[in-house]
Amino acid sequence: MNKLIIAAGTGFLGQVLANYFKDKFQEIVILTRGKSEIKDGIRYVKWDGKTLSDWKNELENSNVLINLAGKSVDCRYNETNKREILASRIDSTKILNQAVSQCKNPPIHWLNSSTSTIYRFSLDKQMDEVSGEIGDDFSMNVATQWEKVFLETETSKTIKTTLRTSIVLGKKGGAFIPLKRLTKFGLGGKQGKGNQFISWIHETDYARAIEFIIEKEISGVVNIVSPKPISNNEFMFKLRNALKIPIGIPTPTFLLTIGAKLIGTETELILKSRNVIPKTLLENGFQFEYETLEKTFRNLIAK
Repeated sequence: MNKLIIAAGTGFLGQVLANYFKDKFQEIVILTRGKSEIKDGIRYVKWDGKTLSDWKNELENSNVLINLAGKSVDCRYNETNKREILASRIDSTKILNQAVSQCKNPPIHWLNSSTSTIYRFSLDKQMDEVSGEIGDDFSMNVATQWEKVFLETETSKTIKTTLRTSIVLGKKGGAFIPLKRLTKFGLGGKQGKGNQFISWIHETDYARAIEFIIEKEISGVVNIVSPKPISNNEFMFKLRNALKIPIGIPTPTFLLTIGAKLIGTETELILKSRNVIPKTLLENGFQFEYETLEKTFRNLIAK
């Protein structure tokens, strides 16, 4: 393929994709709030994520656009942060819709981030793209509005896919690093009740799934998760085993609440039960390379 555009591609997931696709596209362009430069064969082009400027020309004659823009949810949900979380997602998606609509030869396929957090807290039901039940709280409503803005502008020449992504486990970023650190300190026990489900995916399967969606030209909503959600208690047990740490002190909910305030985050990131499965990927024949946590942890822990 010729050209890949990654909007807001300087973070963990953007770099996972850039590294994975570097030999699969002739050209990769990352839209960034930083300076315009060429680094390791990738062109970085400055944008602000909310206004049209010369960056829009990069979309002409491109094959794939992937939008990852959005303020991290790893923060306190005060009113200022809530506004920024929502605006960063809505503004970037709106302006990309404008840019794509103005292209003479727009991207063939646009994949826009969303989150598996859009589904309700669930201990009783696995959520897929067809029968999954959308929840109603701040995070879920942000995701709902984000997806609505993405789809409200028709782009007849561009395939659109919504990526409801789960926790991505990687060597150099994401949730795995702090969880590994806590476990090594003996704090790798269950968090809260421990019965909440975790939906996860290995960083390589995350990139492979996106490549698969592009190759198969899959549109609509796709859950980017591994096939088997697992309870928090079991997840931490398997991580302790992988790290050969015999002790894992559990963290009750009240301590998580105190700790979240101290480090400026929310307990939702740990305590919400995300019980999500990848129905669309599986039905289209996607084969996971890292289907189990045991294999995932062995890979991520290896030097």
